[in-house]
Amino acid sequence: MSFDQIADMLTRIRNAQQSNKADVVLSASKLKLAVAKVLYSEKYINDIAVFSDGNKNFLKIKLKYNDNKPAISAINRISKQGQRIYVGKNAIPVIRNGFGTAIISTSKGVLTDRQARESGVGGEIICEVW
Repeated sequence: MSFDQIADMLTRIRNAQQSNKADVVLSASKLKLAVAKVLYSEKYINDIAVFSDGNKNFLKIKLKYNDNKPAISAINRISKQGQRIYVGKNAIPVIRNGFGTAIISTSKGVLTDRQARESGVGGEIICEVW
């Protein structure tokens, strides 16, 4: 059984925000960076930085707070390693009546639910954020 890197990333973000940390550092991968870029573009986090220590790359995510409350109310993994969840372009879910965001891995890259609908592509639902 392998280790779910995205679930670990989401849990680290969730835990860091609950304990009011300024940032979270985790090992970097292309998928984690793509998910972090979507979180940044949707204004759930303040900044992303990639740095290396020796021959290992790390991802530093600066967390965002509004009036000392985390910008992310909830962040949940949808597609898990044991059960991948795929949706067609016509079945992309609307999260919290449009107040939340689903992050979807598509053939055009990692997109938000809104971007995937506009591009007319479906894919694997990685997580939902609100």
